[in-house]
Amino acid sequence: MEYVGYVEPGGYDQVVFRGDPATREFIAFWLSGGRVLAGMNVNVWDVTDPIRELVRSGRVVDAERLADPGVPLGEV
Repeated sequence: MEYVGYVEPGGYDQVVFRGDPATREFIAFWLSGGRVLAGMNVNVWDVTDPIRELVRSGRVVDAERLADPGVPLGEV
């Protein structure tokens, strides 16, 4: 499990899951105004750098594409 970014309790308006938390293989993203504030991967490998880039970019993302494991994180 790795966590990137920072969000205070209540400092977000949406949580997006990529994958299925029930399987314990997923990425969770905390968003505010469509911007990724933080991300946490659980048993998903080699995604820390792309998550970090999403957080650092500060750009608005499409939540549906963010949730879709078929869309590379760099193309969200």
